[in-house]
Amino acid sequence: MVTADGPVKGFVRSNTNTFLGIPYAAPPVGRLRWRPPQQPHTWRQTLQATAYGPTCPQITTLGVFAGPTSVNENCLYLNVYAPRRRQGTRPAKLPVFVWIHGGGNVDGESNDYDGSKLANGGRYGGKDTVVVTINYRLGLLGFLANPALDGEGHAFGNYGTMDIQAALRWVRRNISGFGGNPSDVTLGGQSAGASETGANVISPKSKGLFERAIFESSPTSTFPPLSLALSRGTAFAQAAGCAGGGAGAAACLRHLSVQRTLQLQGTANANGPYVNGPMVDGTIIPVTPQQAWTTGSYNHMPMLGGNVKDEQNFGLGITEYFSGPPMQPLTAAQYEAAVRTAYTGNAGPGGAPPAYPAGTADKVLAEYPVSNYPTAQLADDAAFTDPGACRALHVDSLLSSRVPVYAYEFDYQHAPYYFPSMPGFVPLAAHTIDIQFLFPLWHGGQLGVSHPLNANETRLSNQLVAAWTNFASKGNPNPTGNSAWPTFATSNGSMLSENVPSSSTISASQFSAMHHCDFWNQILVYEPSSS
Repeated sequence: MVTADGPVKGFVRSNTNTFLGIPYAAPPVGRLRWRPPQQPHTWRQTLQATAYGPTCPQITTLGVFAGPTSVNENCLYLNVYAPRRRQGTRPAKLPVFVWIHGGGNVDGESNDYDGSKLANGGRYGGKDTVVVTINYRLGLLGFLANPALDGEGHAFGNYGTMDIQAALRWVRRNISGFGGNPSDVTLGGQSAGASETGANVISPKSKGLFERAIFESSPTSTFPPLSLALSRGTAFAQAAGCAGGGAGAAACLRHLSVQRTLQLQGTANANGPYVNGPMVDGTIIPVTPQQAWTTGSYNHMPMLGGNVKDEQNFGLGITEYFSGPPMQPLTAAQYEAAVRTAYTGNAGPGGAPPAYPAGTADKVLAEYPVSNYPTAQLADDAAFTDPGACRALHVDSLLSSRVPVYAYEFDYQHAPYYFPSMPGFVPLAAHTIDIQFLFPLWHGGQLGVSHPLNANETRLSNQLVAAWTNFASKGNPNPTGNSAWPTFATSNGSMLSENVPSSSTISASQFSAMHHCDFWNQILVYEPSSS
């Protein structure tokens, strides 16, 4: 296989032509740290693409979810999974699915996601697809706004997002050699990967680089304004001993060790947390997601997206897991304290405006009293999951007025879980639990899931792989001649409820009632911000 940068040789695994650790940009180190990604260095000798590239530097707070691969600032690598085709034939070029990993823009790696099953979607009622998984710069190494960097005259701040765009350009140049159609690309991701997918749907710099978008745990993120990112970036430089502007400050920042950068990233800042994710910089990301979805200022294309039913179950599981031993079930008092902390009407760090109106915490506790639930944990799950679900419903409504939208909710409550049995903790359809149904070798990192998929779960996995690859092929998740999963607009807001033993459609009104959206619609601010 010859790419535009040099020859590569992969291997066959699971009847899939597999190519690992291909560089798609120059190493972002030294003078290239905190600069837009550059073209990769070329090579003449065949690159043995048989091992994953290094993971981007990250704080290992959730290290139990990280794989055992090496970590290095030289981390802009991707992996390609292509179905094995019969030799001697010239089959049509296949659709391409580019996957962005999650992890809050501060951790995660492409290496956790083996694309073999998705690549062979034709076996499961879908379409064979060329799957590409990518690394991108994370944390402050991927998202730092600072006046010294601004003064260099290049796009700055959203380096991780620019990395994804560089990977998409690599796909345009090279994927044909792997059997993919460079003009038939779907971009998708989960959690922060869904947020980054949204950022690229918004970005004018991504126009023409992909034709469809998939959001797992939907594109409801809010991106901070550049002014806030610059303020926090200035505080970071001061803490690092690189205060001031100009070339001297920029050089000082680039001489920081990775370890020192990560140490400062994880340190409390009196003015609020550092910005570790996408920001509205006016160039790469010109407007907030809410402004884009409301005004139509984005790259129009078919979209597929949804949430899991009990997103917050994941966060509560993490809290309990890291609290022990001995691990104790959430109490009613702890639940009330969590609500009062999260839904405070007080000003934020550095004088930031309150996230919620005064009195919101009391209203939430009245809407979700512990007495209405078997345990405080289940009240907590609902009170912290539902606002995101209602935001997602609102976004679906906005998007579907301009583009085809296929909405879903993953509702299977008994999927293999990666936390051990904990007192009083009930595993539900938690954030990230759906990943293993598309990437069956994903095991929740070093924790490992509780058991392999059983027969019913495997059927659900096959259905999702078929839907995702059908969508990647033609912008419609249904098999040819089938319309069981309608678009959001043509069905008055229906969405697919993905479950075992079978999936079914639910209406927007059912979804709204289930997630208390009449309540949240009085509290959440949906209007586009002027900032």
